[in-house]
Amino acid sequence: MTVLRNRMIQDMQLKGLRPTTQQAYVHAIYMVAKHYHQSPDQLTEEQLRAYFLQLREVQHCAPGTLQIAVAAIKFFFGSTLQRPWPVLGLLRAGKAKKLPVVLSRNEVRALLGCVRAPVYRVCLSTLYAGGLRISEGVNLQVSDVDSQRMVLRVLGKGNKERQVPLALPTLESLRGLFRLHGSKPWLFPAGLQPRATGVAGPISAGNLRLAFKAALRRSGITKPATVHSLRHSYATHLLEAGVSLRVIQEILGHRSPATTAIYTHLTTEVRAQLTGPLQALAQGL
Repeated sequence: MTVLRNRMIQDMQLKGLRPTTQQAYVHAIYMVAKHYHQSPDQLTEEQLRAYFLQLREVQHCAPGTLQIAVAAIKFFFGSTLQRPWPVLGLLRAGKAKKLPVVLSRNEVRALLGCVRAPVYRVCLSTLYAGGLRISEGVNLQVSDVDSQRMVLRVLGKGNKERQVPLALPTLESLRGLFRLHGSKPWLFPAGLQPRATGVAGPISAGNLRLAFKAALRRSGITKPATVHSLRHSYATHLLEAGVSLRVIQEILGHRSPATTAIYTHLTTEVRAQLTGPLQALAQGL
């Protein structure tokens, strides 16, 4: 590892960025250096401008890819190298305005029923039943379960802790899984050897995604769902059940209510309210 890369990683650690975010940022800076065949600290402001235009106008990179590139470039050149170049203030990735994929309650049950490995099935069920991000779920520890108050303590984005309601069936599933492995600290350890003496790490997010995709194929569901769709489905189902947007915002850990408000476009109740007026508008056309 070069001195420069190590310094950037240390800066990101001080900033409190997640390991996955750190990896994405390091890779993004590596791609800039590879493009010019130069060390990134030798690049000029004009080269950065040209590189971003290349990503946006020539390669037509997806908004998500651009967002990572912009964030990484701003962090590395603005924070690590302390170069307050004007071009850093011009970089904008833009956002793709797409509605999330939402599964129905029956589809969620069918999909989870097709997950074969117990550790993946219980983990995915917990993600849905708590509206958790994948990184939040795989890193849950046994000590995060408060069975007296029936809540899960979750460490979310920006190292912000929140508490989410814990349903009794979810608690029973977690207890059943723990009886299989009986090891701490992880709720979902990578190894399920009973009473393992060594401390295994948690299951990987990559393997959990593979288990989800395999279950999606077996279930016959054709929607382009991902693990994150469970979180979207949870929020939509709560809204359909009459839970207020403000409560859902707190459970999901959204900073802005505008982020949560997207689910009002997805509920069956909202669509049902439009049926009558739409029929009246279309009458006689």
